[in-house]
This record gives sequence, structure tokens and C-alpha cells, in this order.
Amino acid sequence: MAEPSVLAVFAHPDDESLSAGGLLARAVDAGARTAVVTATWSEGSVRARELAEAVRILGAGAPRMLGYADAKVPESAPGRPPFCAAPLDEVVRALVVHIREFRPDVVVTHDAYGGMTGHPDHLHTNRVTALAAEAAGLELYPDAGEPWRPRSLYLATHPMSVVAELRTVIGEQRAVHGVLDEQISERIDVSPWLERKIAAVLAHRSEADRGAVPGLVAAAHPEARAALLGTEWYLHRSPGGEPVERAG
Repeated sequence: MAEPSVLAVFAHPDDESLSAGGLLARAVDAGARTAVVTATWSEGSVRARELAEAVRILGAGAPRMLGYADAKVPESAPGRPPFCAAPLDEVVRALVVHIREFRPDVVVTHDAYGGMTGHPDHLHTNRVTALAAEAAGLELYPDAGEPWRPRSLYLATHPMSVVAELRTVIGEQRAVHGVLDEQISERIDVSPWLERKIAAVLAHRSEADRGAVPGLVAAAHPEARAALLGTEWYLHRSPGGEPVERAG
């Protein structure tokens, strides 16, 4: 049986590596098709070029970019609206096109808290992806390709039990959101792919230079890097949003 194909949908260049780099690298090594859709920043920008290098390292093909502006960086996509302000129907349709074209078994995105930082673009990406994953399997947007319903929606998250440890790495002043430990559906040890994941994170050099999370990863001791990036946690949902029971 073929390995499940994975389409990752994240808000900004670097989110794919920080949140799901291990899952993507593991899937590639298992023979699965993988791809990454990024909601913000325009093609040709510095961050788009860094994204291309990161997904190359992870083995996830060429970047797929929706090209909207970052909510906090208007110049990230000149002439385009902020992602959160774009018409919802337009944004959902744009993502449905990618889902129907790639036909993934699994779609991965931010959790409803927006991951560690709670960035508004992360929150909106969660909402848009949930809508698009369901809409892609319905008779909606007939000009956007043949309907395709992914089997699973995985939301990248953190259990509350690790929040304190994460704060020691990213700093007490940074927001860290999490969910109750018993809500976690999948805990994935990505340590066999940690070196590749870190390389993908560090490919986002402009973020590292300005002291964002990739910069903290660059400066961290190897043990701290492993604590921050060596495990990935996910909430497992159906494309309709319902929780999926864990096997066993």
C-alpha cells in the first residue's frame, strides 16, 4: 500500500519547517508525495527564495504560494491584500485548486490557536484550510478541478506539558499556545530527521538574522534544538472537522 501523500498548508515561509518539517521529511523517505502551500509573501521575494531552499531540503518539491501579504509586513506582497483581509471565498477557492490538483491523503496545517505564536495569519490559515479541505470534496468551485476529499486533517500543535520547556528556548516574552495533553492525537518522534529539519529551518536566513524563531534555533545548544524541534504533535481531524479516534 502506498504511503499517504501529504499537503502542508502554512501561513508564512518557515512555518512549514518549524511545524511539520519532520513529518514532511519522514513522509518523503517513506516514498510519499509531499508538497507545501504557503499563504503569504510573493514569488520572487527573499523569503520565497528561502522557502524554495527549505522545501528542497525537506524533499517537498517546488513552493506553491497563494501570494497574499503578511498581516504584519504589507510589503511582503506588493499590490496584494493582506491574507486575513482577502475575500474568504477567493482564498478558499485558491486553496481548493491546490488540493484538487495534488490530491493529498493528508492535509497538515496550524491548529486553531495558531501554533506557538498565535499569529493572526496562522489562525486564518487554520480556518481557510479546514474550509478548503471540506469544500474540495464537494460540488463547489466546478472550475477548480475534479472534487477530491482528503482522508485526514492534521493540525500542528503543542501539549501543555511541554510549554514551559519551550519557553526556556524561545523566551518568556514570546507567546506559546498549547492544548491539553489528552487532546493530542499523534506524537511523532522526528529525531531521525532532525538534522534535515534544522537545515530547512535555517534556510530561512532573513528570519534568523532578525531574531525570529529560526534565529533562536541557530543560536541554541543542540539539546535545546532537540527539545524544540525533535518531536511534533498533531490533532487528527476529518475534513469536516470531527475528531478522529486514535487507533487502539
